[in-house]
Amino acid sequence: MWIGFGATFGVLLIAVAGALVVVQPWTPEFRHGGLTIAAPPPPVKPFPQVAPAPSNAPAPSPAGVAAALGGALANPDLGTFAGVVTDADSGTTLWSQDPGTPMIPSSTAKILTTAAALLALPQDQRVTTKVVAGTAPNELVLVGGGDPTLTAQADGKGYYPKGPRLADLVAQIKLAGSTADTIVVDTTAFAGPTMAKGWEDSDIPGGSIAPIEAVMIDGGRIEPLVEYSPRTSTPALDAGRRLATELGLDPSRVRAGKAAPGAAEVASVQSAPLRDRLRDMMVYSDNVLAETIGREIAVATGHEPSFGGAVAAMAATLEKAGFDLNGVVMHDTSGLSTDDRIPARLLDKIVATAAQSAGDALTRPTGTKARPAGEKLAATLAPMLDDLPVAGATGSLASRYVTQNRGGAGWVRAKTGTLSVASTLVGYVLDRDGRVLTFALMSNDRPPEVSRPALDAIAGTLRNCGCS
Repeated sequence: MWIGFGATFGVLLIAVAGALVVVQPWTPEFRHGGLTIAAPPPPVKPFPQVAPAPSNAPAPSPAGVAAALGGALANPDLGTFAGVVTDADSGTTLWSQDPGTPMIPSSTAKILTTAAALLALPQDQRVTTKVVAGTAPNELVLVGGGDPTLTAQADGKGYYPKGPRLADLVAQIKLAGSTADTIVVDTTAFAGPTMAKGWEDSDIPGGSIAPIEAVMIDGGRIEPLVEYSPRTSTPALDAGRRLATELGLDPSRVRAGKAAPGAAEVASVQSAPLRDRLRDMMVYSDNVLAETIGREIAVATGHEPSFGGAVAAMAATLEKAGFDLNGVVMHDTSGLSTDDRIPARLLDKIVATAAQSAGDALTRPTGTKARPAGEKLAATLAPMLDDLPVAGATGSLASRYVTQNRGGAGWVRAKTGTLSVASTLVGYVLDRDGRVLTFALMSNDRPPEVSRPALDAIAGTLRNCGCS
């Protein structure tokens, strides 16, 4: 480390043993004031602490889990409660309470959406937003493909990491030499209503959702970088107006319409890959992303790109994979609807399947015996586990396990769900013996500020459970 002294003069005069010594600015004595530089410290050797769960960890028992959870389960703050705990390695149900009862899932419904997306879509799938020539020479058409992550931020860094930039569309349009003065916005990539059954109009200014349209800027946020910013009620038209403004056009000359079949493309940008959008959706519980990804699943499976079509596509995809959807009633793919219902059994089953130990199947050399169907399913769903928030650290769990239930911090990984009438937690944890336990915990009829600590206590207890 260099240690220096500031100086505003060019030559320092120092009296040493009665003699005058001239120390000039370019000499080491001037720069350091006579101080010496310590030798660098020895290199620090890293000791990685993250390792796979041991294959020989003792198996937990139902009796051990029940005994450990007894106190946490007796908490009246859980309200109307259902749950399941599973040993991921064996698939054994260790504890359950009303596992088949349909409950309000809130945002843990995104577990279903993520599973269906991983099963139905390639992880590198991108969504295209384009501008094409209009039917009149003075028109350009902004054609939404279903991507809400476009940003107009000057530095290109919008709410969604790796989201496409409006500035790139503008640059391509200018390079093409367009002389248009009117922007038409085509949202026909999506069908049906823009708000789902069970959604509240107040959720738009409240920042939980925007009307689901085929093109948006930063998810319809009025304050682009704020998670729960109030949203616009006209996201597609607002995107068209912003494009017009950036092109130097009158934003009042923006209207809804439809591109002509085969219209010449003028400009285009693409979203981040699906894998990145799924992570953002899960970590930050983004409802707009969940709904637009639901429509991607619908298109890929031959369903209408609407709320009803997305729900039908999600259900069909999961049923084809062997999941039992008995008791499921969904009106969206985000879980924002208070009319949604999912049993804890299904949520836990999906996570437990993703967490199953595939043994050497994941690294089986090419040309060897094919994986059994169950191993293929587990491998396909496994990326979901990395998309779950970490207790006390990331996303919607960043502020939890901080002052209460701190024993679960860094160990519990789970999707959260919060509505005024429901709080849910679905994920997995490594217990004290080194065994992976999955869980689905669902509380209804209690305000979230009451029920969330009670749910966190259950998952934290599992972390500290020597349940064998």
